[in-house]
Amino acid sequence: MKQLDPARRSRHQSPAAYFRPRDMPSVGLSPAEFRQKLASGQIEKVGHGLYRETSSPASEFETLAMIAAAVPSAIICLLSALAFHGIGTQLPHEVWLALGRKAHKPRGLPAPVRIFRFSGAALHYGVKLETVLGVSVRVTSPARTVVDCFRYRNKLGLDVALEALRDSLRSRKATIDEITRAAEVCRARTVLKPYLEALSL
Repeated sequence: MKQLDPARRSRHQSPAAYFRPRDMPSVGLSPAEFRQKLASGQIEKVGHGLYRETSSPASEFETLAMIAAAVPSAIICLLSALAFHGIGTQLPHEVWLALGRKAHKPRGLPAPVRIFRFSGAALHYGVKLETVLGVSVRVTSPARTVVDCFRYRNKLGLDVALEALRDSLRSRKATIDEITRAAEVCRARTVLKPYLEALSL
């Protein structure tokens, strides 16, 4: 399996605000401390098998942290990844997630999600680890996200894909070379080629 690209930035460096009981050792909690904090209101249950530290700071990406804590293998993609990177104007009401073809569909999540299935190189290429409220979040890079918007243009609309392409280049969050490489790996070069050529004129 290919290694994920190393994270280049983080939203917060604090201990994980969201965690599952199995994650208690990694967040520095013993079972006794967990029960004590739960009883005192310092920890609260927010979903099926998911808890949060009530003192954690607010974040516009709080929902992404919740989902990533509940489903660590999930990848934030498409419209949710655009919003995360500040590309375009899309504000999805669901968290757009990618899972492997054989991964079980998660149940009892703390927020509504829309699931896509990735496989092969598309499951790993351009997927970065970010940190949101102390939770490791897998998210597609700006270039990879633009390519996915074209791959799923029939579901999103070509206007969304074109906006993502133009805004990512204008804001320098992705380059033509990065997008071209991502398109090659994800077998979408033919789809993007005319749009990239038009921008290069």
